[in-house]
Amino acid sequence: MANLPTIKQLRYLIELEKHQHFGHAAEASFVSQSAFSVAIRELESTLDVKLVDRTNRSVTFTTLGRQIAAQARLCLFDMEGLIDIANEQREPLSGELRLGAIPTIAPFMLPEILPGIRKSFPNLDLYLKEDQTLTLYDELMQGSLDVILIALPYELKNVQTLPLFKDHFLLAAHKKTKLLENPEKFRANHLKQGEILLLEEGHCLRNHILSALKLKNHDRLNRFSATSLLKNTHVSLHKMNKSYIREIALVWRASSARGDEFGQLGELMQKLAKKLASP
Repeated sequence: MANLPTIKQLRYLIELEKHQHFGHAAEASFVSQSAFSVAIRELESTLDVKLVDRTNRSVTFTTLGRQIAAQARLCLFDMEGLIDIANEQREPLSGELRLGAIPTIAPFMLPEILPGIRKSFPNLDLYLKEDQTLTLYDELMQGSLDVILIALPYELKNVQTLPLFKDHFLLAAHKKTKLLENPEKFRANHLKQGEILLLEEGHCLRNHILSALKLKNHDRLNRFSATSLLKNTHVSLHKMNKSYIREIALVWRASSARGDEFGQLGELMQKLAKKLASP
């Protein structure tokens, strides 16, 4: 029987195609660059093909390399399916579960609901990752994550989505501002050029806010971007019109055999979040 690639080698190949850089791919795989490079060379030797062209500064996948990387993803999907089938025989929501969450949810929601999840499912080993929506979605579809906690709307394919709750936007402004006589009737188009500060590009919350504000002129956006919450400032928060919302949802692969488990987890998250919102 011919030698077969290992799961580790296939995972490394997918990371290399994603990052197009040996050092970055090795870092993402939590191994040294030398060990990562050896694994890719061993994969090429096993398959007896050249997968990438190497230079000092870049990595270029060969046509065959791209085809094999695409097939490697399918192989890993099948392996994940084997694990899911095995998990069906265990106690629901026990063992390992890898949850991804976006930065505008993870630090605020998860610390509050994790104790309730642990109490309900004491045999669940929950591993958390925080990142932007696109990265989480890619890792979900590659099998690196089991479920992701994100904000909608966001274009998703081949997934099952369970809406959890609506997240209402608040307006942050200086306490002494004279621009806000009635925050609930606030309209961004009434502001001057450069007076709106949003999160940096890449955060889905930025796009959600732009959509909700219905700006006619993006010149009102400040050319600087916020990367974290404002601290030690004279800023106050105001409730806005109820139409300014986004929806928080739990998402998993439509093909996952653990869909019923993830739905059960989502229902628990709904209950816990509702308790937190209650006065």
